[in-house]
Amino acid sequence: MSKVEIYTKFTCGFCFRAKALLESKNVSFEETDITMGGKKREEMIQRSGGRMTVPQIFIDDLHIGGSDELSALDQAGKLDALLAS
Repeated sequence: MSKVEIYTKFTCGFCFRAKALLESKNVSFEETDITMGGKKREEMIQRSGGRMTVPQIFIDDLHIGGSDELSALDQAGKLDALLAS
């Protein structure tokens, strides 16, 4: 199973949606809450190529993007293959 990481904020609806999609696929993920900012927020910005919105999702260190990109991968039938690698 792939390593899935997701950077989130406490009140983020897009974060909730992305996590719900992953949970519906029985995928475990490492969640990093950056609500209060700090070093983890800076880490997310660096890893995502400067993106500052949440969620930011990584599968095996591959930057997927946000909730919309995750959903698009699923609708295109490509998400399951990424998660299985």
